[in-house]
Amino acid sequence: MAFLPYLLIFAVFYFLIIMPQQKRLKKEKEFEATLKVGDKIITKSGIHGKVAELTDDSVVVETMSGKLKMERSAISMELSQKLNAKK
Repeated sequence: MAFLPYLLIFAVFYFLIIMPQQKRLKKEKEFEATLKVGDKIITKSGIHGKVAELTDDSVVVETMSGKLKMERSAISMELSQKLNAKK
């Protein structure tokens, strides 16, 4: 009976913090996997560009100043989806 409050706190913590975080990470991984050449993207640091090349874990982004190679995880899912929704 003494463990009931701790169990309740953990359950609330799990459903309010851990579970939504896991869903968001799953969506980001799906977004990274569905990238294709020609997609317009925005990185988490605010760089706008177009996907020029793809490898397993990196991407070459063509910007107005040239091409940049970066990790797929550096691409912002939210900002890129907003950019593509404006079309």
